[in-house]
Amino acid sequence: MSVMTTALRESLKTTRLSGMLETLDARLTQAQGGELGHLDFLQVLCQDEITRRETVAFERRLRKAKFEQQATLEGFDFNASPKLPAAQIRDLAALRWLHSGESVILFGPVGVGKTHVAQALGHLAIRQGAGVRFAKTSRILAELAGGHADRTWDKRIRELIRPDLLILDDFAMRQLTAPQADDLYELVSERQGRSLIITSNRAPSD
Repeated sequence: MSVMTTALRESLKTTRLSGMLETLDARLTQAQGGELGHLDFLQVLCQDEITRRETVAFERRLRKAKFEQQATLEGFDFNASPKLPAAQIRDLAALRWLHSGESVILFGPVGVGKTHVAQALGHLAIRQGAGVRFAKTSRILAELAGGHADRTWDKRIRELIRPDLLILDDFAMRQLTAPQADDLYELVSERQGRSLIITSNRAPSD
């Protein structure tokens, strides 16, 4: 390794461009072999750094979403559930509803893939840079109930308001208590203009 290369590595670390270090040797080899001109070399290194940062940010958003599984629409077998409205689901994948702050209700019997589709739509939203949170509705209500007990309710509900998309799985599995209904009302009201996905075994009319 030359003194110049060592100095470059230190400069990249100092300027927090360490993503370039992962591909620096390969890019130098390309440049020395005449495959990259000076400007090309710089552009490709910059793109390497951008790609690294985007990957890190994507993985961070994915962790925060707390999905039960890494479900994608690409991995969903529509043939296994022929009664599902595949065309409508693929239309939802365009995420126009998310960009306009609208919400989605996925309802139907157990086993048709509602949770998979909900998480897959969340995965698509994360790919587009959105913040997402997934949870069973009962878990969310329990979190808020705990907030009343230890006086952290305001903090807990702020964390649920923050994501661009909140996915409430298994909604209305059982009758809500009055405090749960109040918490749910507050959550939905405070999230006005931010999207929800709700999955349920019960029809919206219920």
